[in-house]
Amino acid sequence: MFYSAIRKVFFKFDAEAIHELTIKGFKATGATPFNMLYKQSVANKPVEVMGIKFPNPVGLAAGLDKNGECIKAFEALGFGFIEIGTITPRPQPGNEKPRIFRLPEANAIINRMGFNNKGVDYLVDQVIKAKYKGVLGINIGKNKDTPDENAKDDYIHCMRKVYDHATYITVNISSPNTPGLRSLQYGDALNELLSALKAEQTSLAEQFGKYVPVAVKIAPDLNEEEVNSIAQCLIDNNIDGVIATNTTLARDKVAHLPFGDEQGGLSGAPVKQQSTKVIAQLAKALDNKLPIIGVGGIASGEGAQEKFSAGAQLVQVYTGFIYQGPRLIKDIVESIN
Repeated sequence: MFYSAIRKVFFKFDAEAIHELTIKGFKATGATPFNMLYKQSVANKPVEVMGIKFPNPVGLAAGLDKNGECIKAFEALGFGFIEIGTITPRPQPGNEKPRIFRLPEANAIINRMGFNNKGVDYLVDQVIKAKYKGVLGINIGKNKDTPDENAKDDYIHCMRKVYDHATYITVNISSPNTPGLRSLQYGDALNELLSALKAEQTSLAEQFGKYVPVAVKIAPDLNEEEVNSIAQCLIDNNIDGVIATNTTLARDKVAHLPFGDEQGGLSGAPVKQQSTKVIAQLAKALDNKLPIIGVGGIASGEGAQEKFSAGAQLVQVYTGFIYQGPRLIKDIVESIN
């Protein structure tokens, strides 16, 4: 009820302005007694995935805290794990504003942020300052002006920078807002990238004396043949996990709504069905060889259970969290037997 009233006020203002205000508030209060304003106790429902022990299987998806500035605040909210980023080697402003659009009639958001972030060095500094003891995923990408043929250099650069500070690393090759990025999901380009990253992971594991798992985040806009091809490539390169899915380019469910034709990635309820379908296809193709983190349209405990039933071992929330508030985390955890 309390969050519903806050949301009603927030939704009267520009989406990105409110996002920035929220990030500033969380950054200022996360490690102070003022976090009692939003802190909540969440039941312990431990699960082990990728060799990592998670206190509960509900995570924050990448994109909300791109620069790792609010880790302590999201810890206070009760997330079982937090994923920050997407981060790139160099700072970049992202696409021109406006670039976030709410579609409240559909419980959805369209964004075309374009990996706006302060660069990997800034993020690492924030992680060190946070002294967070929980499960932290760091999501890495490439700079917009890096040619596609040199993409792996950006990913390797970021992996080297974050390796000693991450519990796991996510390779984002599925954002629709960086030109050419999604082409890395296919065929030889994917195999070359994953092979290079696996070799780097092996080298870094020896250097730091610890193994940090690597997951790959894929798009929902894939047919079954493409899902099967990606699954085989993940298996062949001994990747540790897969996150399904990112935002969609499809507009069939929102084209009639205000802002429904805006360019960018669509998240929230409209992507739920396709995300779950991809998870089910992945689960069949992977045959338990690596775990799946399910994300896309989760707005309730029941929605999370659909992802688990389809084959996910963990779930992440973003748009559902914006629409439902902190209670969503508790609802999902309480729905788990």
